[in-house]
Amino acid sequence: MPLKTIKYLFFLCFLTLMSFTLIKKEMVTLFIVGDSTAADKQPKAYPETGWGMEIGAFFNKEVKIDNRALNGRSTKSFLNEKRWEAVLKELKAGDYVLIEFGHNDEKIDKPEVGTSLAEYKTNLIKYIAETQAKKANPILLTPIARRSFKNGVFSDTHKGYPDVVRKLADSLHIPLIDMQRKTEKLIIGLGDEPSKKLFLYVDSGHVNYPTGKKDDTHLNPEGAKQVAGLVAEGLKEIKSPLAKYLIGK
Repeated sequence: MPLKTIKYLFFLCFLTLMSFTLIKKEMVTLFIVGDSTAADKQPKAYPETGWGMEIGAFFNKEVKIDNRALNGRSTKSFLNEKRWEAVLKELKAGDYVLIEFGHNDEKIDKPEVGTSLAEYKTNLIKYIAETQAKKANPILLTPIARRSFKNGVFSDTHKGYPDVVRKLADSLHIPLIDMQRKTEKLIIGLGDEPSKKLFLYVDSGHVNYPTGKKDDTHLNPEGAKQVAGLVAEGLKEIKSPLAKYLIGK
């Protein structure tokens, strides 16, 4: 075979290999469904920040973050408003869904959002089953802790809702990141006054909060960053395949 022909064939093989290399890998999408503690915020709410706004900084470019969490939503209202249906339409095999509700499910005095523990469980099962039906991967999160101190002693505000999540994860063998316990540890470790630096505490005169704000539920940018870091830490601890996309893993 002439040398010229050999060189030509070699060049064709090289181009073929390069074409395979350059084919763009389909990105993994990480959906977040939940409430205001995770949600993206409008500029008028700043410095209120959901941890879902910060989680992308912990991943490389192979993961796309699609944060569908919204203020005021519960497992019930997120379903009733067809927001979950919208997620399912875009969810594809191999994607992941972080499911973190609870803050608004607890508001049983508000029937449009509040759920009993039994209904909360039923709704979570629906999210799990429908995620799995799309060959995607559900990950349960307990709700993050509120900053709740009385005379310097921390108290839990979530009643039995986190336990429902824990027991469900155990019985259905679903990965769980126990954000309540992680954030409790963070808040207690900082202490009563210092832990305010994680939450929406704003002095009067702020452009978005002229009379100031003292909010022990919603996070500020620093709090959102630290809580997002705990989510990333949790992915490593549960040995989620998602952990391989974390920066500096």
